[in-house]
Amino acid sequence: MAKRKGKGPTPKAEDRHWHGKRQKARAVKNSKRTGTPTVGPGARAKAASEGRPAPGRPAGARRATGEVPELVTGRNPVVEALRAGVPGTALYVTSGTDERVRESIQLAADRRIPLLETGKNELDRLTDGAVHQGIALQVKPYRYAHPDDLLKGTAPLIVAVDGITDPRNLGAIVRSASAFGATGVVVPERRAAGITAGAWKSSAGTLANVPVAQATNLTRQLKAYQKAGCFVAGLDARGGVTVADLEVASGPFVLVVGSEGKGLGRLVADTCDMLVTIPMPGKAESLNAGVAAGIALYEVSRLRS
Repeated sequence: MAKRKGKGPTPKAEDRHWHGKRQKARAVKNSKRTGTPTVGPGARAKAASEGRPAPGRPAGARRATGEVPELVTGRNPVVEALRAGVPGTALYVTSGTDERVRESIQLAADRRIPLLETGKNELDRLTDGAVHQGIALQVKPYRYAHPDDLLKGTAPLIVAVDGITDPRNLGAIVRSASAFGATGVVVPERRAAGITAGAWKSSAGTLANVPVAQATNLTRQLKAYQKAGCFVAGLDARGGVTVADLEVASGPFVLVVGSEGKGLGRLVADTCDMLVTIPMPGKAESLNAGVAAGIALYEVSRLRS
């Protein structure tokens, strides 16, 4: 360490009285520029020593949780998300020479989504090193409804999903729920697809008017719906009654849709008042969950009309 004549060693920058104020001012400046809090390495090291996630890294969780924004990265994914009406809060761009980037900028401007020019290094940091091709869309965190909020009117129609892990399937189910007058969709909080940009895209914008609720325990929630007067029917190949013959669907009704491969979980199936099926005289063994939900909801809406 260098010594100053007659004054001892030169103090480190972090030991000087102005260091803390300068670091805070720099963080505020970066936050205003990028729309994301930026902190120095000292705060990240402290967080690591305490076992906490490093602050200022919104892309750490890749799926929307209702708290952390999701980042859609890449020229094609971003422009497709904007075309589908996915709600964005900011569009980060390093350059606008590509045709898809220019279209994304125009779509964002039309929807009044803030455009933030940023450098490659900053975008690398925001996306945790993901391949972004110079553009990223920050998606508004989805605010889930409470399961009880779906009990609307005298004869609510609720769609519950069990074991659906593909957000695109979830979005397709929401789209069918919207088309056939369902009051909402309920999904498990864990080990299931949530509302991501992919779900928004496959829902074709219908997520804007169909509430989705999260249940901590789906089996317990189905029992709560039963206590509230709803008949709960599970869509399953083992069902002995076809959806078209389910006259009880004219009242308060919950349709439970399982995954394409595993179907309904055992506890969920046991909780249902009845298992119903879709007749398939063809050679296909099963239907995509989104397709099955659409067919079943069509039959249910016909019975309710």
